[in-house]
Amino acid sequence: MKKGKLLVFSAPSGSGKTTIVKHLLAQPELNLAFSVSVTSRDKRGDEVDGKDYYFISAREFKDKIKADKFLEWEEVYRDNFYGTLKTEVERLWAEGKNVIFDIDVVGGLRIKKKFPKETLSVFVKPPSVDELKRRLKKRQTESEDKINMRVAKASIEMATAPQFDYIITNDHLETALEDAVTLATDFINV
Repeated sequence: MKKGKLLVFSAPSGSGKTTIVKHLLAQPELNLAFSVSVTSRDKRGDEVDGKDYYFISAREFKDKIKADKFLEWEEVYRDNFYGTLKTEVERLWAEGKNVIFDIDVVGGLRIKKKFPKETLSVFVKPPSVDELKRRLKKRQTESEDKINMRVAKASIEMATAPQFDYIITNDHLETALEDAVTLATDFINV
């Protein structure tokens, strides 16, 4: 099977990585397909199973770990697992697509380590922790405790930024989108 390119976008929750990934998916010349992650957390808002995530129980997730079904996985919060199925990437490569990921920093770095030549890793950095907290509150999808947990985790995640190929600071969305398109186009066309 011919391997396509892998584009990893990682960031603290609320940094804007999902908005950037959706913008890149809308660029037909990039020939991208979204890698749908598996998670054991509950659906938020209008998320759709099989489109946004594959939602499974923590028990099912642990069974897949034991069966070595994941390219990467992480217990991001207690009993909240996220991961990428090997079959998901194989399926998209078989379709002749380049694969784009919207995943946590640990998972993103694991993919880069497993496929160093095929992977472009991009860290999306928020302008500040205060702005990050404001964006998370604006979503109105989580409790204050969950938001505080995410903000605390963001400091740890931001320390990993230098391990990525590129850092995009999302302080002006249009500029961040342009930067992402340029990075993706240059990498895919190499």
